[in-house]
Amino acid sequence: MDKNFATDRLDENLDSVAFNLYEKREKIYTRRIEGFFQKIRLFTGWPLLLGYFLVPWLSVNGHQAILFDLPERKFHIFWLTFWPQDFGLLAWALMIAAFSLFFVTNLLGRVWCGYSCPQTVWTAIFIWAEQFAEGDRNQRIKLEKAPWTLIKVYKRFLKHCMWVGFALLTGATFVAYFYGIYDLLADAFQLELPLVTVFWCSFFTIATYINAGWLREQVCLHMCPYARFQSSMFDNDTLIVSYDPARGEERGPRKRQDNPSEIGLGDCIDCQMCVQVCPTGIDIRDGLQYECINCALCVDACNSIMDKMGYDRGLVAYTTEHQLDGGVWTWKRPRLIGYGFAVITMLSLFSYNLITRTPLELDVLRNRGQLFQEIDNGRIQNTYTIKILNMDLYDHTYKLSVEGLPSAIFSPNANIFVEGGKIGEISTNLIVDPDLLRGTNTKIKFFIETVFENQKQSILRASSDSSYLGPKPLAGPR
Repeated sequence: MDKNFATDRLDENLDSVAFNLYEKREKIYTRRIEGFFQKIRLFTGWPLLLGYFLVPWLSVNGHQAILFDLPERKFHIFWLTFWPQDFGLLAWALMIAAFSLFFVTNLLGRVWCGYSCPQTVWTAIFIWAEQFAEGDRNQRIKLEKAPWTLIKVYKRFLKHCMWVGFALLTGATFVAYFYGIYDLLADAFQLELPLVTVFWCSFFTIATYINAGWLREQVCLHMCPYARFQSSMFDNDTLIVSYDPARGEERGPRKRQDNPSEIGLGDCIDCQMCVQVCPTGIDIRDGLQYECINCALCVDACNSIMDKMGYDRGLVAYTTEHQLDGGVWTWKRPRLIGYGFAVITMLSLFSYNLITRTPLELDVLRNRGQLFQEIDNGRIQNTYTIKILNMDLYDHTYKLSVEGLPSAIFSPNANIFVEGGKIGEISTNLIVDPDLLRGTNTKIKFFIETVFENQKQSILRASSDSSYLGPKPLAGPR
């Protein structure tokens, strides 16, 4: 089989639906189904929901567990605090996430979409609210066609109230990651929320309400880029949800006691259950399609029908193209190994940089108002502004030193105290005997290190390059 089979198969299915792109959208009424894979989705979806809503209420080292404090330019993530100077670590994290997605997609297909994507999880919550307010699939179809009555108004009103309530909770929680959950609640109750905060709460509430309540599968089909480039990561051994046509065809209804082979039919009874449970409204029996999010709802639905008919499970199942063709699955694939090696390498480098990260930065600015100043006894003085960024959670006292100028004297000669998570700034003079200068511009390096009473504590160090300006040396001895 051509190694680009995934792209070819998707193109074939795109041709079959191209004429539908500009037609009016047909609303999808999903049927509720239970099964093995739906239980797995509970263990992937609920931790995401609980984590999202509960983490802002947790406190670590005196601050919210995860708080993106934009005014202070600090990102608190549990026990770590990141600053704009740590942007490189963010770039590393995004690259690792991207290659991890490539690796998982090549190995397991679109399991992210089916089990952990926020759009999928939030849409499932909104569908549950719709089922709670309006009933099962058939009841919702009848309600849609029924004339407007008080019962219909009540059910629709209840559904949208639940949607808006959950969307508001989602939007407010998202803003709390930037504002602080306790500050947000206090200011909201006192009607003192800034307009910009009210705007963003409203924006994310409306976005959640529209995306999870109204657009639903349209986000996956037309807005999510992942559905478009996933085929470039697939190969013959990528795990996909697929229908076995060799076993299922020919389709057709029959009595439970009928033997399919005797009446010229396959195991598929054409019950349409796999279509009715699909959140994107596709028929998995049409083959590999980019709309499929690998949620396995059709697998559980088909297995339940096979159980009732007394047939073996697996007519619709997680499988691979190799297995469908009678082959054997293998992990020994260049693309999978390459993605895995890249993830391990980047994760190792990221961990090393994170562990060896020094929560301290030194910035030295020489006073440009005058090149240098001659003081008593003919000595030369340069003035510097010292900025120390203490990215640690704790207060520290730092000792300042310089390299490249022998017998240099700081005035005032004092240690520098900086609170945790703050920037300390002082102005200091560096005084040197001109006879010790090697030229008009001497390259020097400033150093700072923490001063601890307990020497068992780890010493933090940082440095910054600068220059020292002096007069032109006289020819010959002075």
